[in-house]
Amino acid sequence: MAGELQHLVDNTGRRLDRSVAIDDAQIRLLAYNSHDSAVDSVRMNSVLQRNVSREIVDFIYASGGREALDLFTVPVNEGLGLTLGRVGMPIRYRNALLGFVWLLTSEGEVDEDQAEVLRRTADAAAMILHREQLLDELSRSRERELTRDVLSGERSLREDAASRLADEGLMAAGPAVAVTMLLRPVDRSTLTERDRLSVAVGVDQLRRRLPRNSAIQLDRPDHSLLIVSVAERSTQTHLDSLIVAARERVLSESGRQNIECWVGIGEPRTSVADVRESYEESRRSADVAQVVKVLGNVVRYRDLGVYGLLAELSEDRLENSIHSGLQSLLSHEDSKSEALLATLESFLDNAGDVKRTSEALCVHRGSLYYRLRRIQEITRADLTNGDDRLALHLSLKVARLLDLR
Repeated sequence: MAGELQHLVDNTGRRLDRSVAIDDAQIRLLAYNSHDSAVDSVRMNSVLQRNVSREIVDFIYASGGREALDLFTVPVNEGLGLTLGRVGMPIRYRNALLGFVWLLTSEGEVDEDQAEVLRRTADAAAMILHREQLLDELSRSRERELTRDVLSGERSLREDAASRLADEGLMAAGPAVAVTMLLRPVDRSTLTERDRLSVAVGVDQLRRRLPRNSAIQLDRPDHSLLIVSVAERSTQTHLDSLIVAARERVLSESGRQNIECWVGIGEPRTSVADVRESYEESRRSADVAQVVKVLGNVVRYRDLGVYGLLAELSEDRLENSIHSGLQSLLSHEDSKSEALLATLESFLDNAGDVKRTSEALCVHRGSLYYRLRRIQEITRADLTNGDDRLALHLSLKVARLLDLR
C-alpha cells in the first residue's frame, strides 16, 4: 500500500506543482511528496512521528472533515501549531471516511482543474485503502486466532501457532515479551466502549512504531495485549519510551479526567511459544501497579519485588496473613494514624535506620522516637525484634496490595 500511495502522491504533486500529503482517518501520515514549500510544526511532526495529537484531529473534524464530501478548508490555529491552512479532500469508499488528501493554502488557491485532480486522486486512494483494509482485516483475523493459540494452556498448540505466525510472516521467530495495557476509572465505574477502543488504539500505535512483523496484538474486554519480538536490540532499547507514548495516547483518546492507564511488562522468553508465561507476568504487573501506586504506571515484572510473590496468593489468604498489630494500627481511630503508618513503613524500608528515616520523613529524631513508641504501643510489637519487624513489613506490603491503605 505504501508504495502505491507514494506513487499516487508523487504523480499528483507533479501535476499540481504543489506539496501533497495523504493521511488516514486518524490523521496519521501515509504518504507525502518532496517539495520546496515551507511547512509548519504539525506537518513536520506528522512526518517524523507519523501521527498528531488528539486536539488536532478534533480540530480538523470540527472544521468540516467529518462530514465533508468535497473540498473543505482547515483554517490556521497557531495554538495547535497549525500556522498554515490546509485544503482537504476526503477519501471515501461507499461514504465511509478512510482518510484525506491535503494541499497547503500557502501555495495558492485551488482552481476547478486542480480540484478535479484532487477528486481523482482521492478516488484512487480510496480503492487502495479499501483493499488494504480488507487484506488487513483478513490478516488481523488470522493473527488474533493464532495469538489466542499462543496463549493456550496446551504446549503443542502453542508451538504450532508460533510456527505458523513465523511461516505466514505475521511474527518473527525468536525471543519475545508480553505487554499488557489496561484502563481503570478512578471512581471504579464501568468501562465504556470508548474506553476499550482507546486502549486498542494506544496499543495499535505502539505496534505501528515497532519494526514490521515484530508484534502481534490481541484486544480483550478489559485490556489489550501486545506480544513483541525482542530479537533486535533496537526494539529492546526503544520499547519503554514507545510504551510511555502509547499510554499517553490512551489517556488522550479516552477523553476522561478520572481515569488511569496501567502497563505491565513481562519477562522475555526465548521463543514465542513460551510467551504465555510472560503474558501472565505482564497482567499481574499491571494489576499490582493499580494498587501499589509507588511502583508507577509502567511496571516490569522483575521490579515487583515481594509484591510479585504476594500477588500469587488469594485475597483471603493475604488478608488473613496481616499481622494483628498492623490491623490494630490500620483500624486505630486517631488523627495521627496515617502519620504513624507512614513512619512505620519508612522505618522498615530503611532497615530500622533512625537517621535515614528522620531525613526521609523530614521530622526531628525526637518526634520519630515518639512515633515509634506509639506504634509499639498500638501494635504490641517490638521494633527491635527481627521477626516482628519482618512480619509488620510484609503486612504493610500486603495492605498496599489489598488497597487497605
